[in-house]
Amino acid sequence: MTMQTKVAVVTGSGGRGCGRAIALRFAREGAAVMVSDIEQGGGEETLQLLRAAGARAAFCRADVGSEDQVRALFAYTETELGGVDVLVNNASAPFAPGGPMTEWLNPITVDLLGALYTTRFAVDAMRRRGGGAIVNMSSTSALSHGRQRPQGVAYDVAKAGLLRLTTALASLAQTDNIRVNCLVPDWIATPEVKAYFDQLPPEQKNRDGIPAALTSLEEVTDAVVTLAVSPTLAGRALVIWSGGLRGLIPFGDPGYTALEPEE
Repeated sequence: MTMQTKVAVVTGSGGRGCGRAIALRFAREGAAVMVSDIEQGGGEETLQLLRAAGARAAFCRADVGSEDQVRALFAYTETELGGVDVLVNNASAPFAPGGPMTEWLNPITVDLLGALYTTRFAVDAMRRRGGGAIVNMSSTSALSHGRQRPQGVAYDVAKAGLLRLTTALASLAQTDNIRVNCLVPDWIATPEVKAYFDQLPPEQKNRDGIPAALTSLEEVTDAVVTLAVSPTLAGRALVIWSGGLRGLIPFGDPGYTALEPEE
């Protein structure tokens, strides 16, 4: 599948980070783009950038944690742009590292429950088109068992859930011609992350396991396009560690390298 003539829905694409970069990259690849974000101003700004680049695009304000708003998002996309071929589950709730339990519900509602809602309605829409592709945005924070310094407990739980959502829906490729894959990036050079990263002293980066370099937005958008268009990838997770190491988690990987005997 190429992106030419396709319609892509990118959630959380109203900010200055991955969502907007992915939307703009899809437009350069020839796709029509539905911008979706809870922030009206940011969504309209992304829409203006897309149209200035000559893309066919629209914006729908939607809180992905609301089933009714997600239903309306996909109905509007089909009406305005003619269908849905690609979904990128990028929307993510802001969280403070080490935040209190009272804030735990936000990443679960947006990052995980929101992806469940959007996937459900996207599958229905894609079946009407004869197939499609879904790309879930996870994180390397979901990979480590026994992290030494957990920064966002609910965020990690949500991102781990997206990995399992991806593998659990691998069979859609055979039954409905809908490929579900997952991108698992490390620290990404969004403006907010870069500002935080740049002020950290090297000794703190070493102590806390923070990479020496950030993954660029270009690396992220390249990977998302690969997962969206490659006909051979379904139910797979593509990991990008900051610094250049990139590859697929082996199919059927149990999630650990060994088991220790019980004491």
